Amino acid sequence: MSEEQIRRATIGEPTRLNGPVRLVEYDPRWPEQFAREAERIRTALGERAIRIEHVGSTSVPGLAAKPIIDILLVVANSADEPSYVPDLEAAGYVLRIREPHWHEHRLFKRPDMELGLHVFSVGSSEIQRMLAFRDRLRDNPV
Repeated sequence: MSEEQIRRATIGEPTRLNGPVRLVEYDPRWPEQFAREAERIRTALGERAIRIEHVGSTSVPGLAAKPIIDILLVVANSADEPSYVPDLEAAGYVLRIREPHWHEHRLFKRPDMELGLHVFSVGSSEIQRMLAFRDRLRDNPV
């Protein structure tokens, strides 16, 4: 991704990685952290939250990971920001990335925890890719 593409997709100042990626041993609290966030999202969106899944390396029991809880949220239309963004913002999430040319992806962060909330529309092929990758890692422990 070019610098210009990063600037166009990022809301606010882009965050730069200025050091090595930090991996930590698996933390059994990660599923609990996900469950709390999933409930926060369900409370904020109700039935508009069509699917909420724990994805990324913290979703794989026993796997060392970057300590960032990644969450997949499926909504009817991720491009229809007025239908869900204000409620997620009221619940403490901050919209940081808008990628209309990549599966209409939206990425939210929380200022008080390491979290990535990835929002896609129903039917996006990226949903299945993320879930298949997670499930492959879960089904084939090292």
